[in-house]
Amino acid sequence: MVDDWIKTIGVSYFSELSQLAQLTEEVGEVARVISRTYGEQSFKKSDEDKKLADELADVLFTIICLANNTGVDLTDALNKNLAKKTKRDKKRHADNVKLKKGKTI
Repeated sequence: MVDDWIKTIGVSYFSELSQLAQLTEEVGEVARVISRTYGEQSFKKSDEDKKLADELADVLFTIICLANNTGVDLTDALNKNLAKKTKRDKKRHADNVKLKKGKTI
């Protein structure tokens, strides 16, 4: 879906460095929405229409572009990453005293 959009609307992928800079910018926008929605800061007039779902979608879009541009199969990478986490963390979180007491980390 993203690759088709890039080829028809976006013309071509930006360089990896430009995509990394874009990813940093998009993550900052997510942080701004979260800090204003769940933290003590209030929205600036120019940010009042910002929605977390849209900002997260921007992050996802940029990650997919970066993966496509560098030949990373994200489905395969995510499956391998979840397998790694399952092996490493299978009991760690279940045995976490802080979580059993209802505390968040």
